[in-house]
Amino acid sequence: MKITKVVPNNRKRAFEVRTRGRSYVFPYAVVRPAPTRGNRVLEARVDEEMGKEGFVYTLESGKNGAVHIDHVLEYNKDPSYMADMLLYKLTLWAQEATKISPLSTRELIRRLGTSPAQFYRLLDQTNYRKSMRQLLALLHVLDCEVDVVLKPDKSRSSGHKRLDHERVRGL
Repeated sequence: MKITKVVPNNRKRAFEVRTRGRSYVFPYAVVRPAPTRGNRVLEARVDEEMGKEGFVYTLESGKNGAVHIDHVLEYNKDPSYMADMLLYKLTLWAQEATKISPLSTRELIRRLGTSPAQFYRLLDQTNYRKSMRQLLALLHVLDCEVDVVLKPDKSRSSGHKRLDHERVRGL
């Protein structure tokens, strides 16, 4: 995801980070070096060297800092980013389970009923367009038990009704 604009807001003590589709707030408190009242942000700009996937800022003291878009997305708990990170972690687990499995690659492909090319795309952690269903099927073939645990995010308070965990468990 590319950053189109970054604006330091010393009054709000946060960076306003804009991408094509959304705007995010990223507080000064989570960056290093952290700006303070006596050491404010002088300048912030999208960094070309990071491929516009990050920004750099300069403090009055002359110190510089850099922030990648992944940090902004993780802080803001962007739904697409969080889903991609779950897919990434599951893929890494599948890679490790494949390495230690007594089953050959050919046998795994046969049991999944897929092609070798699709199998290798499934194990590619940079591929975020793969099917979660196929990845879970692979983990099952590898004798991995996957439990999905739903729990409320304590860092976010919302007015939404609490999930009825007994009802969800029965699904």
